[in-house]
Amino acid sequence: MGWKKELIVNNEQYTYFDLSTIVANYQKKITDFPYSIRVLLESLARHQEITDLEKLIGFDPKKPTGVVPFRPSRVVLQDFTGVPAVVDLAAMRDAVVALGGDPKIINPEIPVTLVVDHSVQVDHAGTKESLSYNTEKEFERNHERYQFLKWAQQAFDNFDVVPPETGIIHQVNLEYLSDVILKDEENLLFPDSLEGTDSHTTMINGLGVLGWGVGGIEAEAAILGEASYFPTPEVIGVEVIGTLSPGATATDLALFLTELLRSKKVVGKFVEYFGSGYKNLSLSDRATIANMAPEYGATCGFCPIDEETLSYLRLTGRSEEQVNLVEAYAKQNQLFYDGTKTPCYTRVIHLDLSTVHSSLAGPKRPQDRILLAEVAENFQASLTKPNGPQGFGLAAAEIEREIVLENTKDSIETGDLVLAAITSCTNTSNPSVMVAAGLLAKKAVKLGLRVPKTIKTSLAPGSKIVTSYLEKGHLLEPLAELGFDIVGYGCTTCIGNSGPLEAEIETGLKESELVVSAVLSGNRNFEGRIHPLIKANYLASPPLVIAYALAGTIKKDLTKEPLATIDGKAIYLKDLWPAQEEVNAYINDFLDPKDFRDAYKNIYHSNERWNQIETSKGACYEWDDDSTYIANPPFFTNLNQTIDETTLKDLAVLAKFGDTVTTDHISPAGNIGLQSPAGKYLKDHDIAYKDFNSFGSRRGNHEVMMRGTFGNIRIQNQLTPETTGGYTKLATGEELSIYDAAMVYQKKQIGTLILAGKDYGMGSSRDWAAKGTNLLGVKAVLAESYERIHRSNLVMMGVVPFEYLSGETAQTLGLTGIENYSFDFPIEPHINQVIDVTAQGKQTTHFKVKLRFDSEADIAYWKNQGILPLVIHKKIRKEQA
Repeated sequence: MGWKKELIVNNEQYTYFDLSTIVANYQKKITDFPYSIRVLLESLARHQEITDLEKLIGFDPKKPTGVVPFRPSRVVLQDFTGVPAVVDLAAMRDAVVALGGDPKIINPEIPVTLVVDHSVQVDHAGTKESLSYNTEKEFERNHERYQFLKWAQQAFDNFDVVPPETGIIHQVNLEYLSDVILKDEENLLFPDSLEGTDSHTTMINGLGVLGWGVGGIEAEAAILGEASYFPTPEVIGVEVIGTLSPGATATDLALFLTELLRSKKVVGKFVEYFGSGYKNLSLSDRATIANMAPEYGATCGFCPIDEETLSYLRLTGRSEEQVNLVEAYAKQNQLFYDGTKTPCYTRVIHLDLSTVHSSLAGPKRPQDRILLAEVAENFQASLTKPNGPQGFGLAAAEIEREIVLENTKDSIETGDLVLAAITSCTNTSNPSVMVAAGLLAKKAVKLGLRVPKTIKTSLAPGSKIVTSYLEKGHLLEPLAELGFDIVGYGCTTCIGNSGPLEAEIETGLKESELVVSAVLSGNRNFEGRIHPLIKANYLASPPLVIAYALAGTIKKDLTKEPLATIDGKAIYLKDLWPAQEEVNAYINDFLDPKDFRDAYKNIYHSNERWNQIETSKGACYEWDDDSTYIANPPFFTNLNQTIDETTLKDLAVLAKFGDTVTTDHISPAGNIGLQSPAGKYLKDHDIAYKDFNSFGSRRGNHEVMMRGTFGNIRIQNQLTPETTGGYTKLATGEELSIYDAAMVYQKKQIGTLILAGKDYGMGSSRDWAAKGTNLLGVKAVLAESYERIHRSNLVMMGVVPFEYLSGETAQTLGLTGIENYSFDFPIEPHINQVIDVTAQGKQTTHFKVKLRFDSEADIAYWKNQGILPLVIHKKIRKEQA
């Protein structure tokens, strides 16, 4: 076709698919296409998917139609979502053997990297021993899981594991794993692209690499050579002008964008940054705003390659040869942003950086941004607002309460902080905010400020390089003096691994239901996520985390009130806040490419604890029936069974939810309650409560995870309005846990349905939110709208997603959830088909819904009872051909 061209770089000859030539054949100009779409075009050309290529070249950016197959160059996994994905791969090998095939046909076809970062918990904090203690507990708790990963490391080709104590997946990906431009064994050049089993995989878009989070199910399919299909995206251009105002940080920008873009309804769309102010964003700033794409709802927030990208690659120790390769290819193939031509976007949103100011987000959602000057007032108002995303529903008499701690005589009041954490890839990857936090801590210590002992403080860097530059600049000491000692290299508090509070504080909070607060530099603050007993959770930049820890409460206006008074002198935030020039000078002095190279040297083998773990060998895993961590899942037991035509008839409602039900609500990652169905299962298997660990760490065991589904203590089922948590009501009126009710329905061979409101499944990309739904016997979900990843996961697990027609809801239709539902589902369904539904209760209601099968692939998954059985069938047929 004449699409391949030659390019000489570093005295070596390469070939590449020339985008300008490809689109010129269809009378198009490549400069009209958004940069993110250009990456998709290159992938389609390289994989010879010509029909889809022609459709994408001809797409209308104002109203795109159809679907795009995406074949990422590689896949990244983290251990919470990665372990169950690898468990599925191991189970698929067993299924292939049972069908008479070679187990090794189940093997990654593209590079896969699993980073162990989600398992470390903050059991101990506030001392120099915290890191070693938490690490020891991590290996002790997770020995079975790590043994399993060590087996996978030797059993699969194209599969690498980054051991614990290294860093957070997205930060490691940004600083080390991604080469931006890749080459194959034949010296063909192509853009790096990826999918990851974590919604914040989008962070890599800050480096000009197209990627996003998917569920583990979709990642497994990509690993095994299947394309992912998604609707041809609208691409929203965000035109950036100006510069950040003094005192505003990248965190403030990310929170500003989360609020702005959520309001502009970018869910499921590509967002792409450009404009005269684009060059004023450091690569780390770009990574911060790209990281929070899931929070503003976009599939990705793409930042095209430019000079800043090249500078970052040099800063982080990439070789000059690789930097030259990236520059030459990107410029030659129209992937280098120089600002001379604005692509054709679906629409453009304008962002003036000078309008961004210091902010927090909370108390329950990342899109609820609050200016720093309004935080105290906002919190006070939230106390008596109706219980929901922005309120706690307290009576006036419930506000003025306190807990008196007998051991110390300290007291904790409404709004007081009990947790402050510098954590998450979103912010610890950005030297500007980390240095600002260290400099603020240094000034605070010098002035004699201290953090109240009732606050659990922690610092969890996203990579060893953070420790390196903070140590070189003598900023670790003041951070530690304020209690922000390093507690681990992983996600920790950001994903709910905040560990226990002091026993007396936890007892007091359980007894009093006091609304206390946490401030963290994370990206999510959904109910029950950070700590089950902390109801008000606020996202903030690292320096503001320290400032609030010093203030001790969320009820202070830090723009006007002193953080503390020392020897009669009031100390204000403005007295501690470092100037940007001071931060920049520090970064210039203490960030060195050699340190990055040293931090990542021998990354896969430098952890001795990891190296000493012994495991089984062989192509198939030796399952331990007594393990409560790793179990052979039942997803492949009926591979030859056909779909029953009555599957979607006479469905009982298992639960009825309102708006904004997150994947944390559906499948919690944190603590396992002693009296919960999962807790009872573990007790029955002689596991002591202290060894329960978290749901996240037990995702390799379906028995635990299905019992935890819909089990978040903050989830509200409208069938049981007086009871918060994972409970429901049967038609008989009996109230049970959702798990126990699901077992009753399964025993009676009654399929079930979930009713929900808007944005169902927002949040993390955890596949167990769909897997658990499937195992509970849920056949379908009917919601007002879905978040992208969860809808896809439901389809891939054989659960049918339906959507109310525009203007209709459960309320407008008079649906209470006590009806039985029958869907007039065809043998040969169509994309977005309108389906008739009958709800039979005290009265009969007929209405129509939209089938959210968004591609032909979705229909194929349904016919095969999910994507993984489909893959097995294809692999077997290929082997037998």
